[in-house]
Amino acid sequence: MKIFGLTGWSGSGKTSLMVRLIPALTGRGLRVSTVKHAHKGFDIDHPGKDSHNHRLAGATEVLVSSPLRWALMHELRDGEPELSLDQLIAKVAPVDLLLIEGFKRDRHEKIEVWRADVDKPLIAPEDPTIVAVASDSEVAGCPVPLLDLNDADAIAAFIVARCGLG
Repeated sequence: MKIFGLTGWSGSGKTSLMVRLIPALTGRGLRVSTVKHAHKGFDIDHPGKDSHNHRLAGATEVLVSSPLRWALMHELRDGEPELSLDQLIAKVAPVDLLLIEGFKRDRHEKIEVWRADVDKPLIAPEDPTIVAVASDSEVAGCPVPLLDLNDADAIAAFIVARCGLG
C-alpha cells in the first residue's frame, strides 16, 4: 500500500483538494482510502442513539453495522494517548493508495497546499518530506515543483508517478 499526504495550514484548501483528488485517482482504477487528522475533538455519534448510549455507559469500542456501512468507534479513556499515524495506518484495510490529510510532522511524502490569502509561511523550505507545492498563485522561493491547485488531474498524475502506481 502506497502512502502519500496533503499538508498545509488550516484554511489552505487541503480537504477541498482531497475531495477532488479522490475521484481523479479512483477514475484511474486505483483503490483509495484516507486518514484525516482532526486537531479538535470530533464525534460521529449523536446523543440519543443506541451507540452513543453504549459509549456513555463506558464501552471502550462500539461497532455499528448496517447494510450500507460499518464504523468502529474507539473511545480513548483514562488518559490513553492519541494513536500515532503508523498505528492508525495499521488499522486500515490495504488499498492501492492511502491519502493522509494533515499529520504535517510525520515523515511520509506529501504535497503542501499553500494559498497566499491564508497569510502563513511556506512549510516546504524547512521540510524535506514535502515533494511539491499545490497553489493557486505563484510561490516565491518554492524549492520543489509547483502544481496548479485547481488542476486535480495533474496533481493526481504527479501522485501516481511519485508513488509508482502508473
